[in-house]
Amino acid sequence: MSRIRAFTMPKWGIEMTEGTVADWTVKEGDTFKRGQTLCLIETAKITNEVEAEYDATVRRILVGGGSESEPVGALLAVFDEGSHSDQEIEAFVASFKPAEGGIAKGAEKAKVAAQADAESAPVAAPDKPRVKIDTNRPISPEALRLAEEEGVDIAGIEGSGRGGRITHQDVVKALRGPSQTAPKGTLTVPEDDMTVLASPLARRIAALHGLSLSGLTGTGPRGRISKADVLALVPAPKAAAGAIGTPEFVAGENRAEVVPFDRIRKVVAQRLTQAKQELPHFYLRMSASADALLEMRKTANVVLGAKASVNDWIVKASAMALVRHPDVNVQVHGTEIHRFPHADVSIAVAGPKGLVTPVVRQANLMRIDQIAAETRRLIDKVQGKGLSMEDMEGGTFSVSNLGMFGIENFDAIINPPQGAILAVGAALRQPVETAAGDIAFETRISFTLSVDHRAIDGAAGAQFLQTLKSLIEAPQGLFA
Repeated sequence: MSRIRAFTMPKWGIEMTEGTVADWTVKEGDTFKRGQTLCLIETAKITNEVEAEYDATVRRILVGGGSESEPVGALLAVFDEGSHSDQEIEAFVASFKPAEGGIAKGAEKAKVAAQADAESAPVAAPDKPRVKIDTNRPISPEALRLAEEEGVDIAGIEGSGRGGRITHQDVVKALRGPSQTAPKGTLTVPEDDMTVLASPLARRIAALHGLSLSGLTGTGPRGRISKADVLALVPAPKAAAGAIGTPEFVAGENRAEVVPFDRIRKVVAQRLTQAKQELPHFYLRMSASADALLEMRKTANVVLGAKASVNDWIVKASAMALVRHPDVNVQVHGTEIHRFPHADVSIAVAGPKGLVTPVVRQANLMRIDQIAAETRRLIDKVQGKGLSMEDMEGGTFSVSNLGMFGIENFDAIINPPQGAILAVGAALRQPVETAAGDIAFETRISFTLSVDHRAIDGAAGAQFLQTLKSLIEAPQGLFA
């Protein structure tokens, strides 16, 4: 029996709440077969190809490629297994309701917008008693209104307007008091300018530079004159005649570039904030001599025909140390600790859209050349936006290395549900005392282990670092 099918935003993983249709490989009216790629969907950190699970025809595409993020369960397209009419398709779209866990995006946006408007609405200040001013002195209507509302006695105000008329600016100055008057050299805003639609900052800048707002066309909403409109009229500073050296510095505009969080940055910020707030971190620090490891790396790369990096060797050493210390090779799920017989090591990789942590699985069983090949494969997938959910899930421990940037040491934030993460610093030449009491130089690498104290005790973390150090300083043990 033919039927109309809804194609909705899928849910990959417990933490996924939204995704973006990066691109469609089909268009309205196309007929597709089971197994054919329909579209690319970006989640927080990966891009997945979505394959058809049945044969059908694309009747409606409601969310185009590259549009805004859509919540899990949102209707993306409508497929037809038969030959239903346009009216039937429209009725299906109109009656569609997201499954449990999905969100009707329009309603949600309206709700959020309403809350934002309510929060940003100005709070009405308590009314001040209006003072009736009985005077024959010339005063502008705006100045009179302000004086009555604020209870200002205009008897002592000297009017700066034509014929001694009291202006709005005169009343403002009286409200400031003698200690808060404008700086020397500040010009009074002409009364005609007070009737022009302009921002307060634009008025102030115009007054400071002796500019009139009358006749100026604003670029803001409803023709409002903005700061930028006034700054465009400010003449460039000129060096004084006969001056030697640089001209007097005049502060200009330092306009910020506003860059909103993208999807990856939002998720990273949310997860790291949650991890830092909820996980009781403590830190263990140790350094190890790396000269023997660096020498073995040169030889092994020639013998094995590999290009293993120092980080690959550290991943291998970490994996072997984790197997020997299973109390560190854990995940924490609620009130349960999950221990694993093999080490699935997540490596921190800076991708085009942010930090990701693909997993080198069972690294303890792999040779160093195999680890090098696997890390290269994962890094290439990160750079090429081909990283899948399978590449990201299931890590039992993380290694984050900033040594290539010259960072000597740092503290990394644990990647839940893992119980620990190793921060690796730069390999630096340092003076050390020899057994004979002399001074020699050797290459040392610093390590900082961030530990979730709920699951891992200090002694267990320290023993792990001791084993890691022994493997780094005697790297022949990595081939055992």
